[in-house]
Amino acid sequence: MTLAALAATGATPRPSGETLEHQTTRIITGIDAQLNDPSLATQDAWKLVWLALSEADANMAYIAQSTNGSNEFAVVARGTDADLTDILEDLEVGTVVPFPESGSPKPIAVSKGAMDAFKRVVNARSIASPSPNVTLAQALAALLKSAPSSPQPTVYLTGHSLGGCIATMLAPYLQAQTWPKQPKFAVITYAAPTAGVQSFVDYFDSVPWVIDERQNNAYDLVPHAWADLDTTAGWYPSPGPQATEEVKLLIGAISERTRGNVYVQPGTLCLMNTGYTSFAKNLVNKTTQDFLGQIAFQHANSTYLDLVGAPAVPSGPVVTDVSPTFGAPGATVTINGSGFSPDSVVDFGHFACTKCDIDPSGIRITAQVPNGTGVVHVRVTNTLGTSPAVAMGQFAYGGPAPVVVSAVSPTSGKVGTPVTISGSGFAEGATVHFKDKASDSVKFVSTGQITATAPGQLDDRQTVNVTVTVGKATSPTSPADEFTYTGR
Repeated sequence: MTLAALAATGATPRPSGETLEHQTTRIITGIDAQLNDPSLATQDAWKLVWLALSEADANMAYIAQSTNGSNEFAVVARGTDADLTDILEDLEVGTVVPFPESGSPKPIAVSKGAMDAFKRVVNARSIASPSPNVTLAQALAALLKSAPSSPQPTVYLTGHSLGGCIATMLAPYLQAQTWPKQPKFAVITYAAPTAGVQSFVDYFDSVPWVIDERQNNAYDLVPHAWADLDTTAGWYPSPGPQATEEVKLLIGAISERTRGNVYVQPGTLCLMNTGYTSFAKNLVNKTTQDFLGQIAFQHANSTYLDLVGAPAVPSGPVVTDVSPTFGAPGATVTINGSGFSPDSVVDFGHFACTKCDIDPSGIRITAQVPNGTGVVHVRVTNTLGTSPAVAMGQFAYGGPAPVVVSAVSPTSGKVGTPVTISGSGFAEGATVHFKDKASDSVKFVSTGQITATAPGQLDDRQTVNVTVTVGKATSPTSPADEFTYTGR
């Protein structure tokens, strides 16, 4: 799982742009550093020997070789680094196509989307050291040729999410090749959606594997695609969140993308978290945002690492907030967060920052605002990746400041409860809404704090979003602004 998680290193290109070669080099540097870390589950016993990004950064795979004399190789495919909709829509599953590369003597079929991803991986050529200008199969052949004969080489196929789906296709493809030294093959996937229909599974299960495991979090929605996605509309058990009608409609609509194709999961299922003891405790309200947030938590690499008892891999940079949140080019802005390293670079939207000072603490960067326009996200990139875009990390060229709600306190109460709202961009005359009901008692405290009493609702036992409006700008909704009515 650690090798699978490392595939997410540097998955997002720098917002201001970088060449595929530059991104490849950045990813290689990041994975190398983590493989050399003895505190991780990989225990400094693996080295990176090949890596390739497909065009437009669509897919990535790498090969790692053991350094402890076990004569093992790991072929790792990268998963999807995106939200729920992208994860479930990045494969075209309405059409099935032949998979002759599997080596099956009988015709077998997989989804067109899975086939496209597979082809991008097997046709990608490395464009940087350690093994430039060769495909995955060519690199593995060279490695096996130079490997000792004893013990017999073992090749592991692994990946998380879409990477696991691709791994189930790479496994029979590689198994069918002729090698300088015939290896044993093992397949261990995590959170993988389904690649094919029954014919694919029948062949996959007939092939001899040293290990054949499909490791899934019992409450991860993604592995249910596309075999039984509808079952997830009944989630989550107490304490929640329960699926809203909007979520149920979304799951139903995504399920229909199969157009009647019946998908089946290959391999031996190994379930974790069956008692729903691991969950995001701040995402349990019956709202669409909490449900989607819980899905993201249950599917995350970090959650899987925790479930298998492996140490967390080093996280990339994270921006928590910027100050000030508006101004002109040339202004000085403080960026707060974590994971900032000496090699970090800063982008204001698609505009690269050329002048910045990184505090040795790794939690603060002082940057000079580059030329730009509009409201942009400030993001930090280093060899481990790019910080996610966050509402409190926005900067508005020329102003006014973006209006953001970052927290409410208390998070529950009766009608008339005084609520303190924290965030940014607040001003005198701001209005506050609890769902679509305006509070009739609003007090401006500062640009980062405002208080309001909870107005009455038709349903006095529901969870609502609290929004602040300043002029024409209204704060975007998020789980951070939720308030739950507990009755009158």
